[in-house]
Amino acid sequence: MAEAGFNAARALLEPHLANGREAHTAFIDPTGRLTYGQLERNVNAFGHLLASFGIVRETRVALLMHDTLAWPVSFLGAIAAGAVPVALNTLLTGEQYRYILNDSRAKALFVSAALLPVIEPILRDLPHLTHVFVAGGEAPSYAVSLEQALTGQPTHAVAVDTHRDETAFWLYSSGSTGMPKGTRHLHTSMAATADLFGRQVLGLTGDDVVLSAAKLFFAYGLGNALSFPLAVGATTILHPGRPTPDDMFALLARHNVSVFFGVPTLYAAMLAHREQALAEGIACASHHEGANAAVAASRALPALRFGVSAGEALPADVGESFKAQFGVDLIDGVGSTEMLHIYVSNRPDDIRYGTSGKPVPGYRIRLVDEEGADVPDGEVGEMIVEGPSAADGYWNQRAKSRATFQGTWTRSGDKYTRDAEGYFTYAGRTDDMFKVSGIWVSPFEVESALVSHPDVLEAAVVPATDEEGLLKPKAFVVLKEGAGEDGLEANLKEQVKARAGPWKYPRWIVFAPDLPKTATGKIQRFKLREL
Repeated sequence: MAEAGFNAARALLEPHLANGREAHTAFIDPTGRLTYGQLERNVNAFGHLLASFGIVRETRVALLMHDTLAWPVSFLGAIAAGAVPVALNTLLTGEQYRYILNDSRAKALFVSAALLPVIEPILRDLPHLTHVFVAGGEAPSYAVSLEQALTGQPTHAVAVDTHRDETAFWLYSSGSTGMPKGTRHLHTSMAATADLFGRQVLGLTGDDVVLSAAKLFFAYGLGNALSFPLAVGATTILHPGRPTPDDMFALLARHNVSVFFGVPTLYAAMLAHREQALAEGIACASHHEGANAAVAASRALPALRFGVSAGEALPADVGESFKAQFGVDLIDGVGSTEMLHIYVSNRPDDIRYGTSGKPVPGYRIRLVDEEGADVPDGEVGEMIVEGPSAADGYWNQRAKSRATFQGTWTRSGDKYTRDAEGYFTYAGRTDDMFKVSGIWVSPFEVESALVSHPDVLEAAVVPATDEEGLLKPKAFVVLKEGAGEDGLEANLKEQVKARAGPWKYPRWIVFAPDLPKTATGKIQRFKLREL
């Protein structure tokens, strides 16, 4: 049927060429920029490049690249040509890449030159891989320079009539333990999230300039920095490096960023960075290039409309402090790789810090108990979600697909409560919850109470066994720079008793230099439990 035809890349690019925005900037990275017209031509050239190397429709191609102009060109170019890009986390080990590349059976690998040293030792173990393309540097004898391969390719569109229910791309879901799972998303998924969350919730427009701390290979970053801005004709700032507070403040100011996407850990670090700058006696900053990091950290952000937070629930204290310091709100929401992006969120005009907000339009949410029955308001239940962006399942993981994707509903693995007004409040991951004296304890609730102390930067809470064999909360706490431990443990315990409940206070507090996290910034509590 004709109406079944749909291509995710074409849907993002062609409207802007038709409405005269060809010269508008789509992406900026440290080396240059691409207009919408240049992006479309490069995407077409990429499709012809694939064809010239015998890479046909439905063939999987792996992308292991930093966030530069080459990333959206390669990702969209593969989709436009009917191939299936597999976006890879740039922070994994050689062993993990060996597993993913063999699991996906990718025929081609597009890799940033800086990441070649991680890949080279495993190339002999990849029997399905036939082509390696290197971006942003010289290609060794076994590979091809992506930039050179694109030169001279035709720039007219490759004619591929993809189906709306056809697999468009894969993202590997890391989970908390074990090897990652290949999550297959359809051609319609990006359009759905861009409309339901990007347009309807955030209200993004073509005048926005966006910056995402989360990288493009994450589901969160892919929406933030690619599908959302492209859907409305906005401009994206790409940052290939690690998202430090220094770099984020500099980019926000330099490019007059209007919408910033971060994670709770980064927002807390930015606040601490600014506090440190002010403590050093810097009260304000100039806007000229070359201002040092301390000056940048104390600067107001006049162009910023709001920040968005996901990855983990945002502690209320962090959101309220960011609003007080910079005059802009942080919009907290919850999403997943399996659903591609955020499905419960606060709104720019409806923010209740300490909650994840309400369902995004187009999504249905239920909280269920262990038997699958709906729980009443105020009680903890597992969040399950129904919506148009659900993945088509995990690759070669039938049992896990069945456990997660149940009919039209997708299990999130998150525990939540819902209040009488319809706001959802995070309680923890299903495997993070535990009972004390027969009462459920939410690690996040205790952590939020700890983080509200002015000396605490981060906190993680896990169950530990006391001398009587009973479970009690144990906290790992990272202090802000310059904070002292003397007398703080007793102070923190009393604070938790007052804010979260007398039975929830941590019986043990360990002051740590940092916390184990995933690349998305999620705290890996299972590693702390193992300690």
